[in-house]
Amino acid sequence: MSLEDIRNDRLKKLATLREWGIDPYPAVSDRTVAIGDLLTSFDTCKAVAETLTIAGRVMAIREHGGTVFADVYDGTGTIQGYLKQDTLGDEAFELFAKAIDIGDFVDITGTAVHTKRGEASVLATSWNILSKSLRSLPEKWVGITDSEERLRRRYLDILTNPKAREIVEKRSVFWNTARRFLLDKGYVEVETPVLETVPGGADAEPFVTHHNALDIDVYLRISAGELWQKKLMVAGVPKTFEIGRIFRNEGMSHEHLQDYTQLEFYESYADYLYGMKLVHDLYITLAKETFGTTAFTIDEHEVELDTEWPVYDFTTLIFDTYGIDPLKASEKEVFAFYAKANPDAKTPESRERAIDGLWKKIRKDICGPAFLTGVPVFLEP
Repeated sequence: MSLEDIRNDRLKKLATLREWGIDPYPAVSDRTVAIGDLLTSFDTCKAVAETLTIAGRVMAIREHGGTVFADVYDGTGTIQGYLKQDTLGDEAFELFAKAIDIGDFVDITGTAVHTKRGEASVLATSWNILSKSLRSLPEKWVGITDSEERLRRRYLDILTNPKAREIVEKRSVFWNTARRFLLDKGYVEVETPVLETVPGGADAEPFVTHHNALDIDVYLRISAGELWQKKLMVAGVPKTFEIGRIFRNEGMSHEHLQDYTQLEFYESYADYLYGMKLVHDLYITLAKETFGTTAFTIDEHEVELDTEWPVYDFTTLIFDTYGIDPLKASEKEVFAFYAKANPDAKTPESRERAIDGLWKKIRKDICGPAFLTGVPVFLEP
């Protein structure tokens, strides 16, 4: 069936529900338990024959004569709705079979049982429509195969792809772990302006917009409150951090977005050695809480976070790799070495950009976490 035919068929089913005097889009669900919680306490619920109501989206339907099995998913888990004609009654059973499609949201009221095959299920004594879906879902076993479609319709990818949903959940764990880590160490969480009259704190191309009340152009920030947090140091607030959105009007890829979340923190009366230890401990905490491990396989690399991280000196790395001192080499010398290291690349617009490019080429061969020190002042934003 074409998408238009599917939609027309579902519109007919929508009309059928209304003909039976049923509101296909009620405002309230009668749910008494989340599916995830039910699965956790399933044996107890089954033993006491407790009447309960689950709610969720129908992800699969299988019909066998006077029986319908419907997989219901509510975001916390999936369980099988077990609808029997002799239990529900002819009318309710017939309506479910006629009017319910994959993608619809339903309530199912009944008791916890195991089927003959041992599958945890809710044996329905009644059901109710919560929302009639007019569009079909992607095939659950395949999902969205077109990469651009996946990015444009992330909600469907997350619904049908467990790995995509896992990323959403782990991201939440990641940022909340970072927040608790710093709060527990006495940092104050702050929110700093997103609109700035001068973009600062990094070297990147900003987005420009117009402030009507002041009649001036302003910029979306390219750094998460760096300059503002330094002003808070001046104001006598010794330990601050911000988890905030930043915006860069530059190239984009799956690893480089134009807007993303960044963490920055500042502390008075502490040096970079203290900061290095703090970052080391933060990463280990994030890894353990988010992934349950500190060991990872990244491409062909085996990475262990819970070790002493190496420290690299910028000038020494450049000299050992290319044989030039980035602090003393002339522009001509730097361009020559850059061209040799990157034969297919365009000549950078400045000596500083060329040296930064040499470093980024070295960076690709560094495996695992490390600290970089001694970055020349002329590379500072």
